[in-house]
Amino acid sequence: MSVLILKNVRTEGPGTIEDYLVSSGKAYRVVDLASEDFPQAGDSDTLVMLGGPMSVNEVDRYPFILKEIGLAADFMKEGRKVFGVCLGAQIMAKALGARVYPGTAKEIGWYDIELLNGGLRDSLMGRLALHPRAGDFWRRFRVFHWHGETFDIPEGAERLARSELYMNQAFRYKSSYAFQFHIEVKREMIYEWLGSEPVDMDTVRRETDRYYEDYCGRARSFYHAFFNDSGKQGPGGGT
Repeated sequence: MSVLILKNVRTEGPGTIEDYLVSSGKAYRVVDLASEDFPQAGDSDTLVMLGGPMSVNEVDRYPFILKEIGLAADFMKEGRKVFGVCLGAQIMAKALGARVYPGTAKEIGWYDIELLNGGLRDSLMGRLALHPRAGDFWRRFRVFHWHGETFDIPEGAERLARSELYMNQAFRYKSSYAFQFHIEVKREMIYEWLGSEPVDMDTVRRETDRYYEDYCGRARSFYHAFFNDSGKQGPGGGT
């Protein structure tokens, strides 16, 4: 197994995704599209696309986004797995023919998502929903957001989760997953990203101290399922 990770901007790296891949001994490479040539997929069987402040609709300003759309479409068509985070999720939606557009307001900070029926049936979302210490299944749990755009659910995809502000927070297409929220964040990434945003940093730090360790545990559980999964889906758990 080989994982190709695409960065759209320097500050939005693979974070805990890379930590998991290193600890599990999986082969991967990271390409920074802001400074490196667009890569060939080669023998990579999994594509990870990260976030960025640009819009998926700004292909004139960021030509590499159009290439990402094409690469994601090829991977999903060929049955290879894709995992998209924030902008990466929007790229996946675009690659599958869905609309991507501005939301009614920015969603920045720690807010709940709620698993919908599709998420409750999905075995990998079930791994994300299990509390890493208590082991109980949470239909609603706190995740980290930083986005102002959203997407429609593509034809043939399963809607998995929503938040109070955004109806479409995650979807699965075959064995590929798109998350609007930032599952990959590390503490220092949160503080670097939000340092220039109009948010109360004292609140951000307090909430990060409260939620971060459990969030990392949820993320690791999802990574283990996603990067080792054969693509078959099963029940996610209880309600």
